[in-house]
Amino acid sequence: MKKVYDSASAALDGLLHDGMSIAAGGFGLCGIPELLIAAIKEAGTRDITIASNNCGVDDFGLGILLATRQIKKMQSSYVGENAEFMRQFLSGELELEFNPQGTLAERMRAGGAGIPGFYTKTGVGTVIAEGKEHKDFGGETYILETGIVTDLAIVKAWKADTSGNLVFRKTARNFNVPAATCGRVCVAEVEEIVPVGSLDPDCIHLPGIYVHRIIQGEHEKRIEQRTVRSA
Repeated sequence: MKKVYDSASAALDGLLHDGMSIAAGGFGLCGIPELLIAAIKEAGTRDITIASNNCGVDDFGLGILLATRQIKKMQSSYVGENAEFMRQFLSGELELEFNPQGTLAERMRAGGAGIPGFYTKTGVGTVIAEGKEHKDFGGETYILETGIVTDLAIVKAWKADTSGNLVFRKTARNFNVPAATCGRVCVAEVEEIVPVGSLDPDCIHLPGIYVHRIIQGEHEKRIEQRTVRSA
């Protein structure tokens, strides 16, 4: 089965529709599938529910889909550094399902593993627990969280072989792996594609069975602003 496509728009052909759900990899501004996000913007897909650690910044990452009002709902952990996100949320234009970071990662991992739900202590006694089932284990209270399964997953990796095995670099590995597994279809953009057999099996972070389509492209490498204050 052919997995390598010539462009982001070609790789997404037939996968996009209004009202769909998407799991997007990336952590801060690291490992963001920017080419696929740009193609979704150009396609004009609307009313999207996106599960992602964060929503980029105003002019980069998922933030560009906020600017065009294509996102209906975010399932996120960190929503700082994005003024448009804050404006849309406070004005009621954007729905937000706020998740503790570890809970969001585990919800994605669970969905990818076929686990419909799990109990966690994280969020007990806070607004996160409102409306969720509570249960006691060993004298401790836990809340039920559901696994996340999306119509599509979009991720960014460092290297892939033509069968879809992926290798990530450093922080980019954090949310890209669970995001990739929880999509019914996964499209990956990478910096380099190599022949099958070129990758050390012990260095593969995500088996190709999870990856359906791949593109190679040039990527902008941004870092989040660092503030230094003298003593």
